[in-house]
Amino acid sequence: MPLRQKLLVLYAHSPDLKSRVVSWATYDGTGNSSPTSGDEDKPPYGSVVAAMEDGWRVIQFPQQSMAHPGMEYHTSYLRYEYILEQLEEID
Repeated sequence: MPLRQKLLVLYAHSPDLKSRVVSWATYDGTGNSSPTSGDEDKPPYGSVVAAMEDGWRVIQFPQQSMAHPGMEYHTSYLRYEYILEQLEEID
């Protein structure tokens, strides 16, 4: 049976894998569903570690960049993006 990829993008509050999820998006390559970003009021997992415990594999960690003086209060984007995957068999 062929495998198809499902992606879960989690934005964490901090670089700690156990920190709370503040935003998310899901993409289903199996064709079984068509969810996208934040379809629910509550994230699918409370942390990256919780998703890993449910079988999701981390395939990308956020790049850590040095903070420049005065930038610690800028909130223009979500910095701690983790991309996870699951492979699922389809008929």
